[in-house]
Amino acid sequence: MIIRQPAVANQFYTADPFALRRELSQYIPTTVHAHPAKAAICPHAGYIYSGHVAGAVYSKIKVPEHVVILGPNHTGYGSYAEIMTEGIWQMPMGEVPIASDLALSILEKSDSLSDGYQAHLYEHSLEVQVPFLQYLQPNLKIVPICLGPLELSSCLEIGKAISESITEFQEPVLMVASTDMSHYVPADVAQRLDGLAIKEVLRLDPKGLYETVKQYGISMCGYIPTTITLEACRLLGAQDAELVKYATSGDVNGDYSRVVGYAGFVIK
Repeated sequence: MIIRQPAVANQFYTADPFALRRELSQYIPTTVHAHPAKAAICPHAGYIYSGHVAGAVYSKIKVPEHVVILGPNHTGYGSYAEIMTEGIWQMPMGEVPIASDLALSILEKSDSLSDGYQAHLYEHSLEVQVPFLQYLQPNLKIVPICLGPLELSSCLEIGKAISESITEFQEPVLMVASTDMSHYVPADVAQRLDGLAIKEVLRLDPKGLYETVKQYGISMCGYIPTTITLEACRLLGAQDAELVKYATSGDVNGDYSRVVGYAGFVIK
């Protein structure tokens, strides 16, 4: 049994379960407007910077027991498209098991994914989503997918595999694509470039997003997970994408000369 320990507790968020729950309650003050969704797209910076954006997104979603989380590989460990199919994530607010049945179904349908855990050991992009999901769904089970640089064809292939597995699965499944937007550019540049990417997400256009990021050199770290999620949503019949909130690190630290952008979406 693989037990994954938290990699960024006490760095990106507090490791104290009571303080963490209290902090999450401030980011998600109410869920009265929550509805089922096909996917969320959320940032993954330290909570002090992007927690308010992620919280705004999660407050609008009824989180089911099964969640597929897709994030970029920042560490370089493992393979370029690595899915964990067994084990437990030991988190400050309790254990989160891998949804092995769903994970194995996705793996079986994709030629691009490989089974493993190395890419996940120290990666923060998926981990920071888990406390938000746990806060809203105590019976959470996850399918973690960690992604490096991939060709568009591989993204579309993985998106198809996920959509087919979700269609066959007997219970509701939420997808979460973990991404920050532009990195370390002036705020006006971030807003302009991020606006181009946001437009493609709102159009639910995976190819459009992938090609826009490449064409304009947008430093959106999770464009691969987002492309895959958009393709899966498209195949699952998604009709609507909403930009819930956009912000930058400058809104928190006051430095607008060199910001990271954060965008949060709900796809229904």
